[in-house]
Amino acid sequence: MAKKLGPPIFLGVFTLLAIIFLTGGVSDDKNVYREIFQIEAIYYESGHVEVSYFDKSGKTTNVVLEILGMDESFQKSFSSSEFIEIVPFPNVPRYGWAVHPIVLEIDHNDFGHIQLKTEIHPMGDPVPPVIYSIP
Repeated sequence: MAKKLGPPIFLGVFTLLAIIFLTGGVSDDKNVYREIFQIEAIYYESGHVEVSYFDKSGKTTNVVLEILGMDESFQKSFSSSEFIEIVPFPNVPRYGWAVHPIVLEIDHNDFGHIQLKTEIHPMGDPVPPVIYSIP
């Protein structure tokens, strides 16, 4: 006589899903970084991009800002937990802002080396997502 496996498998899957749901699901370890680091790059029609960075913890020791995809990539270093940098950008890119990613290389007292990446967006448009890379 063959045993029916359907009900035990269903019960096991249901129990696992219930545990995940009740405990808050699978945790996203990047949430900590989202809460601490803020970055935005806004294009203004006057022909410049304003890149702003803020570390709520105040524990950033060094940041290297890079704007890629330009004829000459823009790069500048900062030694504080916040800054605003104005970069001349006279033309809107033909293929969209994604061809000019903003990359920050951050040294942080608690987290070590972190890399953040986002895109420039025109004033009034939604803020693009930030990609967090932790080696």
